[in-house]
Amino acid sequence: LMEYIASRPKVCRVPRTPALFTPDADWNRPEWNNAPELTIREFMGAVPPFVPDVRARLMYHPDWIYVIFRVSDQYVRAVSSTINGRVWEDSCVEFFFSPDPGNPLAYFNLEVNCAGVPLFHFKDPAKPGAPLPSETDIRRIEIAHSIPGLVDPEITKPTIWTIGHRIPVEMLTAYGTVQRPAPGVRWGANLYKIGDKTSNPHWMTWSPIDHPVPNFHLPEQFGVIEFE
Repeated sequence: LMEYIASRPKVCRVPRTPALFTPDADWNRPEWNNAPELTIREFMGAVPPFVPDVRARLMYHPDWIYVIFRVSDQYVRAVSSTINGRVWEDSCVEFFFSPDPGNPLAYFNLEVNCAGVPLFHFKDPAKPGAPLPSETDIRRIEIAHSIPGLVDPEITKPTIWTIGHRIPVEMLTAYGTVQRPAPGVRWGANLYKIGDKTSNPHWMTWSPIDHPVPNFHLPEQFGVIEFE
């Protein structure tokens, strides 16, 4: 089954943005019109009683990677307030990507809770002692969020929230090899929705993962994004 999944990953085309813009978490912004809509609805672990509707879109510029998520949710929590804190325990969306086709097991993971607080790491099995991205560099990732701040106590009614961000490609090159986005370039990637410590815990993926317990850190099972 591992070979079956690895040989048939989900593939998404990623168009070039028609104009540079600062992320504003507006799902309906015209610049996103040509970006395919991804649905994050594969599950790791048990299917929760309430299933959030989670969509995402990606675009690129040679210097930036743009991502936006839209979540139709019902149990919304955000208590982590520090960079590289335990944001995955909150209502959280995540973008994992391997930008070096020659080293597909090396990957970045950007995890952002609904209040816009990020965690950003880089992992390379060949360099287990490599430094993590610095907080200064993490702050170069521009993040917009529709929910204005932390959410505690949890919201338990239907709520739509969005996260938009753009990642500077040049910053990534300080940590690993990056094949810059350009027509025909393919990166490994997956997108996730998680809520470990909400009252409706769940682990949702775009491209399916075969693993007995929830684990998003499996780059060998990433899908593929292909830049146009």
